[in-house]
Amino acid sequence: MKTVRILYVEDDFATAEYLDIFLSEHGFDVTHTDSVVSAHSYINTETFDLILLDLNIPDYSGFEFLKTVNTLALPVIIISAFSDTPTKIKAFRYGACDYLVKPIDMLELEARIWSHLSRCGTIPPSQPDSSSLKFQDGQLQLHEKSISLTPTESDIFAMLYRYKNRTVTRENLTNLLAGTASHRTLDYHIRNIRIKLGDNPKNPRYLKTEYGTGYKLVM
Repeated sequence: MKTVRILYVEDDFATAEYLDIFLSEHGFDVTHTDSVVSAHSYINTETFDLILLDLNIPDYSGFEFLKTVNTLALPVIIISAFSDTPTKIKAFRYGACDYLVKPIDMLELEARIWSHLSRCGTIPPSQPDSSSLKFQDGQLQLHEKSISLTPTESDIFAMLYRYKNRTVTRENLTNLLAGTASHRTLDYHIRNIRIKLGDNPKNPRYLKTEYGTGYKLVM
């Protein structure tokens, strides 16, 4: 299968980094830009399969860019903090094929990307099963794509995987960390693992928080 190229227009670098890590880990080739002017330059000189667009871009109207892109017959998914119905309707009238309100679920985003690409005939509908997660010999795979973990992340994930679908206490996980590591250090590593899995921290699919106790890997 060909590599899917995505142009992502977003001026919030934290949001962009989170999404870029997830999509890159799952085999997409993501080009990020924080301005509409540079986005125009990209689409005039390079070929993309799909565009992800935040409407609130400081240097130019996201809607005007959407109209321009619409003439290229490229599928565009809006990712925006604006949740009101008039804005959504305007986006669809200007040519958007989908609209997601922040914060978004990464697995839902991936499913929608594949759906629109398949509908456009750009990519055949043969994406991997989104429930496929494997961990063997220290190697993590999701959607049949390898995910790189640091040694510490690998140790944490190994314990969670060993006791999957059961809660592992924060104390037991913290004991895996070197020296005087604290629960806050554990939280940092859990956050990074979630990012790599594409988990929405507010509603994670795989790595659940058991409040007051610890964490559970759900499979």
